[in-house]
Amino acid sequence: MATVLQTNPNLEIAPAIIRGKVIETDLVSFGGRNGDLEFLAPDPMSILGRLPLGNPNRLRDVYELRVDEIIEYLENLGKALDIRTNVHLQHALALTLQTTPMTESLLRNQYERLPSLFAREELEDMVSQIGREYLEGWVHERTTSRGSKRYVRAFGARALHIVAGNSPILSAVTVIRNSVARGDAIIKAPSNDPFTGIAVARTMIDMAPDHPLTKHISIAYWKGGDEAFESKLYQPHNVEKIVAWGGFSSVKHVTKYIQPGLELVSFDPKRSISIIGHEAFASETTMNEAAQRVATDFGAHNQEVCASSRIVFVMAGSDEDGIAKTEDLARRAYAKLIALPDKISTPAKFGINRDLMSHLDAASLLDDFYTVVGTRDGEGGVIVSKMPEPVDFAPTLTNRVANFVPVDTLEDILPRVDAYCQTIGIYPESLVPQIQDQLALAGGQRMVTLGYAGAGVTGFGAPQDGIEPVRRLCKWIFREESDPAVTPALWQ
Repeated sequence: MATVLQTNPNLEIAPAIIRGKVIETDLVSFGGRNGDLEFLAPDPMSILGRLPLGNPNRLRDVYELRVDEIIEYLENLGKALDIRTNVHLQHALALTLQTTPMTESLLRNQYERLPSLFAREELEDMVSQIGREYLEGWVHERTTSRGSKRYVRAFGARALHIVAGNSPILSAVTVIRNSVARGDAIIKAPSNDPFTGIAVARTMIDMAPDHPLTKHISIAYWKGGDEAFESKLYQPHNVEKIVAWGGFSSVKHVTKYIQPGLELVSFDPKRSISIIGHEAFASETTMNEAAQRVATDFGAHNQEVCASSRIVFVMAGSDEDGIAKTEDLARRAYAKLIALPDKISTPAKFGINRDLMSHLDAASLLDDFYTVVGTRDGEGGVIVSKMPEPVDFAPTLTNRVANFVPVDTLEDILPRVDAYCQTIGIYPESLVPQIQDQLALAGGQRMVTLGYAGAGVTGFGAPQDGIEPVRRLCKWIFREESDPAVTPALWQ
């Protein structure tokens, strides 16, 4: 691939960061996802030999660190990731605005949240997911009935992280998870956010260039699907795990490289829903409360994340009275939606998706089947089904557009819950004990109080998509200790 640096020196550079070193040579041109930003990055083939850690024993330096030292490093990194003073983040924010569908207020809020990810209580929560004792040494778990002793320890892995670009927070979360697990991370910068992860890595270099945690983070941009490059990098002698975020096609693409010795940890594309019980219609107060909460769940982050609600099942009944109640709730939710603070939700940057708008326009003409509330001027809105069925284009709902579906009972909802269903916001809280086990068995992976789907109040130490991510980043090694005087030996 030919360099273009001499022919177009004015383009922005997305350098590769490889274990504490900034690489800005052998530059080639790449285009942003929306075609709005062309930038330079090192030719992937020129850094291919430098990205893998190589000998796994080179991880020994991070095992000389105590967990408290790791936490202290990450706390200091969080303090350094202050958008008000961090020039790397400021530069990344300005460039990412040209590649992301987020509006400026939403994106800036994401950057402002970065330090909170590194709070000690959040880090301790992540450590506890693995178990501090398993990170610090070999744990005697049990003595078997035959007298052998079993010891277990968590070891970090050499991992390739294909990070989604729908939130700049995800690159920082990847750095935290890798550090806590004592792994070595190669991060593929996403095309719609090629700069944030690089800004975090450059901050690590500024803060502690020779620290083991700094030296076990690499991040670079290459075009997904570059088989000449990926087929050489995605090999068990280079990485032991691939952590893949993203849409169906990108995750599916990665699976062809999976083989013995190379494990896939996948955060598959997900959809989320809300369930509103009949109790919401008890009074004006409960109606407005439910409307505010559900508007937040489908409006927050402009519906760009997996946790954003898209289908709202309303247990008002599917008869004429139930449909009227659902329409009333939809109008209240729309009013709450457009009043949300602009750091949480805004009209869509590019307006409502054209294909979605055509579906909404068609639905508005079918008033025997649907009622459309709002959706003009890119503000978002609600399409109310007049039958206990979501619209057939429900998977494409975006830009703050939700589908409210009146239903009679939970049994009408359960067939719509499957392994693609990530977050379920529920109102009122008293409804949760009645339905939580059934939702979990059907495939739901996260149940939250309505209004908190996008809040992330439990942090990134909690299970995600039905797995415990930090534990999956570890290799769980055990050894057995047997004394022939106690445990019968095969040779005896």
